[in-house]
Amino acid sequence: MFNGKSILITGGTGSFGRKCVEIILRRFTPKRLVIFSRDELKQFEMAQTFSPERYDCMRYFIGDVRDKERLYRAFHGVDYIIHAAALKQVPAAEYNPTECIRTNVGGAENIINVAADLGVKKLIALSTDKAVSPVNLYGATKLCSDKLFVAANAFIGTDAVYSVVRYGNVMGSRGSVIPFFIKKRDEGGPIPITDPRMTRFWITLEQGVKMVLRAFELAEGGEIFIPKIPSMRITDLAEAIAPGLATTIVGIRPGEKTHECMIAAEDSRNAIDVGDYYVINPDVRRYKEPEGVPVPEGFEYNSGTNMQWLTVEALRATLREQGFAVPREL
Repeated sequence: MFNGKSILITGGTGSFGRKCVEIILRRFTPKRLVIFSRDELKQFEMAQTFSPERYDCMRYFIGDVRDKERLYRAFHGVDYIIHAAALKQVPAAEYNPTECIRTNVGGAENIINVAADLGVKKLIALSTDKAVSPVNLYGATKLCSDKLFVAANAFIGTDAVYSVVRYGNVMGSRGSVIPFFIKKRDEGGPIPITDPRMTRFWITLEQGVKMVLRAFELAEGGEIFIPKIPSMRITDLAEAIAPGLATTIVGIRPGEKTHECMIAAEDSRNAIDVGDYYVINPDVRRYKEPEGVPVPEGFEYNSGTNMQWLTVEALRATLREQGFAVPREL
């Protein structure tokens, strides 16, 4: 569906954006593929790999989602938008709340309004498990962002489609705990563990990108798509990276949960199981619901009670596939 189309990725120089560009260029022949971000150095570095000379569809726009006028210029002639731009660091958001709100909430509003004015056909916004029953400001802003994109289908007054993809921790993304654990291992340890009970949903960058691209095919407007992905224990991750090395318990940081959740029990009334992913349908729909099996009332998709788990061996194999230096055997 991307052949001959103009696609724009906000926050396109991040880990997700780079992998998304790689996969789109491998699978499709877009008319334009626009990277919209505010860091000129990262754009320069990305252009060394995905240069306009080699890929004539590539465009690089410097801009900020807070700047509505710049969005009007960047979105001109765009068919599809992937919204990945956000302030994501939990401690930074706690200390700089207004900045996080301006980017994650105000920026989402700007994107919706400009996209509607300029006739963008379909938009998929990235979300996070931290948006479910949030306990930190970052999660709260992403919950607001999700609500804005879902509600936009009812109030913008066009045939455009706005939907959301929500998933958990991304293996190897910028800010991931994995490089930190590897650094501590190489220094001789110990590995700092926040809480030995802690679990997280885990997804690779490629899996995340493929879910977003699939959502473009499936979305009718207002859905939240949630891939079924495994959980991992933080202690197992430490063992996969540094087998036998001592650990030390440092305590949960402000704004962290012991377990993350991608479907709250209160959302179960609108959630359906579609095989390898879930869909939370909006309360107000413009189109028919996708085929699927309603989840049981009170169902909760929680990293601590998940049915899929990554063992130490599976974690180690996946980390190796992603290019991380981890032991081959116990």
